[in-house]
Amino acid sequence: MLKNSEYAKNLCWHANDRKVDGVLRHPANTPSWRLVDHLWLDFGSESRNLRLGLSTNGINPYGDLSTKYSCWPVIATIYNFPSWLCMRRKYLMLTMLISGPKQPGYDINVYIAPLIDDLKLMWKEGVQCFDAHRMKDSPCELSYCGLSMIFLHTGTCVGVA
Repeated sequence: MLKNSEYAKNLCWHANDRKVDGVLRHPANTPSWRLVDHLWLDFGSESRNLRLGLSTNGINPYGDLSTKYSCWPVIATIYNFPSWLCMRRKYLMLTMLISGPKQPGYDINVYIAPLIDDLKLMWKEGVQCFDAHRMKDSPCELSYCGLSMIFLHTGTCVGVA
């Protein structure tokens, strides 16, 4: 994403062009965003560091609410982008697809553990990236803002940080 000048500029939108007036318009306006910036000063000071949100939502591909087959996409959203871009399909990343004869339910952590391990590795080590907007190489780190899961079959919503 940083190799395209327009994308690289948009990844810094939350730090450079965001309207700051106390109104919640974007995840960057939330107390949790400010808390991350406060607790990890090095991470918060670099506007190109990625902030991801993970979400999953069980779907029933046959539409009759049978339990013969279940499909759970796990999607990563880049919160650095402006609010009108961060939820567009081209910026959503399908990180995994959990499928099988039944929904994963509370055992979803078994499936998501390798993804969380990779995210933790990127948090610790970062990745060397070329920024086409600034025309220089620098490390890029990643933070994930948690996992939200919606269980349609049971009507419950669970959030895991």
